[in-house]
Amino acid sequence: MKNIFLLILINLANFIASAQIPDLYKTDGIVGELHRSNIGRVTFMNENIPLNEYQSSDFLKSFELTHNSDLNIRVFMDNSVANYLHRLAPHLSAEELLKAGNLQFTFYVDNKFIYQENIDQGCNFGSGGSKNTSTIFRVPLTSSKGEDWWAMYMWERFKLNGGEKALTDGNHQLKIEIRPYIKIDETIKVGSLIADGQIKLIIKTPKLTAEDIRIQPIQPNSGWVISNFQFDKKKIEMLNAAIASYSLKDITSVVVIHDGKLMLEEYFNGAKRSTLHDTRSAGKSFTSTLMGIAIKDGYIKNEYQTLNTFYNLKQFANYEAKKDSVRIKDLLSMSSAFNGSDANSDSPGNEENMYPTNNWVKFTLDLPMDKAKTNGGKWDYFTAGVVVLGDLLNKNIPEGLEKYADEKLFKPLNITNYQWQYTPQKVVNTAGSLQMTSLDYAKYAQLYKNNGVWNGKQIIPSEWVQKTLTHQIQIQERDNQFYGYLFWNKSLLFNGVNHEIYYCAGNGGNEFLIFKDLPLVIIITSKAFNKPYGHPQADKIIVDYLLPAILN
Repeated sequence: MKNIFLLILINLANFIASAQIPDLYKTDGIVGELHRSNIGRVTFMNENIPLNEYQSSDFLKSFELTHNSDLNIRVFMDNSVANYLHRLAPHLSAEELLKAGNLQFTFYVDNKFIYQENIDQGCNFGSGGSKNTSTIFRVPLTSSKGEDWWAMYMWERFKLNGGEKALTDGNHQLKIEIRPYIKIDETIKVGSLIADGQIKLIIKTPKLTAEDIRIQPIQPNSGWVISNFQFDKKKIEMLNAAIASYSLKDITSVVVIHDGKLMLEEYFNGAKRSTLHDTRSAGKSFTSTLMGIAIKDGYIKNEYQTLNTFYNLKQFANYEAKKDSVRIKDLLSMSSAFNGSDANSDSPGNEENMYPTNNWVKFTLDLPMDKAKTNGGKWDYFTAGVVVLGDLLNKNIPEGLEKYADEKLFKPLNITNYQWQYTPQKVVNTAGSLQMTSLDYAKYAQLYKNNGVWNGKQIIPSEWVQKTLTHQIQIQERDNQFYGYLFWNKSLLFNGVNHEIYYCAGNGGNEFLIFKDLPLVIIITSKAFNKPYGHPQADKIIVDYLLPAILN
């Protein structure tokens, strides 16, 4: 009893202390009667109802959740996020507060704790919403409108971390709690409850038809010899059912080449054979291919040439000798010493800082060098470096890279329907988003499986294929995963055997996979852009469905 009384006193003291701390910012205050009567509440709504039209009758008590739902929350607070953080750490400046903290979301299903996330300090609350002054905010948890919000990725992480398993068919009570948090010297301090709310979610597994599940027959004029390999059709029907029921999300195609012949060609979610898929960074691998061909043709001496061979780097910002010594190989293997990392949003060379500029090559060559890196020393994903590779190829090939790629690579493979993106200088964007059909991506991957040969002709030098499909460098923080020349490497465990794969990979779960020990090439295209399930579900397709269908 004494301990309980002591705990009450401590909490009361903390509450009084925080209440005595003056606000850092003057907020928007209580905005209308709806706000006043719902302070501290997380409300749920279908789609984004403007605040000036929002009424208590719009508050959802129940909602049928589907893969294309528009479930939003609107949160009514009695203060701003910055002021809540100020109460937790009154000694920090306004700028320091917003760099150190934000909101913590906790998810419960049927009164059982499922998931908790301290959202990134950079997460904001939309146009007009300010963490300094706003006392109301709206975010979508799910959206069919093409919105791109941190809250939607948080919702996907909730589902991946237990939410999906908890939300089985039937009715479930979802509860969300929101608190402020601040992180100082690796210690996280969490404040009192700001707002909470509940909703009944109705979950219904979609009813599938025989058409949804059946294996799609390969239509004529594929450009491939059709395989007569006898695979387990039930496994592929299970795969189709998982995609149709949205257990596997946003998949647009699965193509399997077995022993050089077309075994499986499946399209989903509105895609078809003629669809040009945006496979994002999978297009980087083509840059490596064109580099190898250009070296064979003598336009580039070799991959050990340094940047100062191609550019007067003293004309760019942050010059130092270390920049001169960056090799083509370092950019091909994502191991240059540029201060650029796509994994770090605060990195000067992060790709998101490059795209708004009017000259991506200048952006890259202006970057400072990272004092902690050596050229060729450590893997760090760096999109901007691949743009430079495209630029130096374009400058050193007499008629330019676009025509060269068509003549030397695409025409020999009979690839005629494709679409490049371009840099602001109208040079083909070698960093990604080279759009092709799934069958044409399969030709490209099979070309590597063939050691660079297509229809008896050596398209890529075999020596370059071997260098590309080699463990050039270890990928940081990934066990037994490596990087070649703009190709990834991993192994997938199936029936106790590790199958080594080299593959092209792009945002959203797009992968072109070349098996080292099996006569297999697999193409998976997907639109799960920026979703945490993109690449994990590509692995699931292979290990749970395709390999069992082929090897069992």
